[in-house]
Amino acid sequence: MVSEPTAYEQPGAPEEVPVCPRHTDRVSYVRCQRCGRPVCPECQRAAAVGVQCVDCVREGAKTIRQGRTIFGGDVAAIGGRPLVTMTIIGICVAVFVGQMAMPGLTNDVAFAPYLGDTEPWRFLTSAFAHAPNNFLHIGFNMWALWMMGQYLEPMLGRARFAALYLISAFGGSVVYLLLAFPRTADQVSVEGYGPWETAAVGASGAVFGLFGAFLILQRRLGRSAATMYATIAINGVIGFVVPNIAWQAHLGGFLVGMACAAVFAYLGKRPEVGGTQRASFAIHWIALTGITVLLAVLAVVKYALTTSPI
Repeated sequence: MVSEPTAYEQPGAPEEVPVCPRHTDRVSYVRCQRCGRPVCPECQRAAAVGVQCVDCVREGAKTIRQGRTIFGGDVAAIGGRPLVTMTIIGICVAVFVGQMAMPGLTNDVAFAPYLGDTEPWRFLTSAFAHAPNNFLHIGFNMWALWMMGQYLEPMLGRARFAALYLISAFGGSVVYLLLAFPRTADQVSVEGYGPWETAAVGASGAVFGLFGAFLILQRRLGRSAATMYATIAINGVIGFVVPNIAWQAHLGGFLVGMACAAVFAYLGKRPEVGGTQRASFAIHWIALTGITVLLAVLAVVKYALTTSPI
């Protein structure tokens, strides 16, 4: 007795046409070597053998340990766009335009020692503002930031570079505060302003922080930094010779930038050659927090011990 034919034995049964699961209107007889699903040309990615679909490539990338520089930066970001640097430059330019359009904006964001205790945001906002209508001031700072950022940001990673810039800016304002002293009641009656009442703006303190970080990181890498020493020396002399330059902020940013870079360069585990030990950079953020807290404490103590006649 002959059995009834099964479904796949029936003549004329329609054969299932393979389609790409991401583009169901596209027929594909090529299959992913990993999941076996049909994959259209747009979704194909070359593999060691055959092709893989974009979904399998994405899942596989999650299991691969990302390369890191010895300072914690993403190796894959080296050679890419320094997005944090570009963002900071964009903010500075926008604020500069706002300063020219709204003259009162400078007074609202500039840092002056006698205002820092009641308006603490000025410790940072001053680093994103510049002397109104002084294109040389903002031009030099943005050029220096661009040159340093292209090199340091990929090496450190975006988060660490942003922290370096902000903490250096904060440190510049704190040292400017520490080295400023209010005038006596008799001196206040004299026309003019002293360091305690003089406001400062500019990214110079943060830029000097990048200069200081560059020296430490170059030393850690065993590379020369001779040209940077010359640049720092020239700018240091200018700060004392040219009037109306807050050299105190330059000094503060430089020292704090060096301290932050020392954290990146000498703290944290390093993977052993040929070993499987994974580098841990959590200590970086703990140390950076410590530096920031120390700066804040110094500012609080300064205000606590200072009596302002204003």
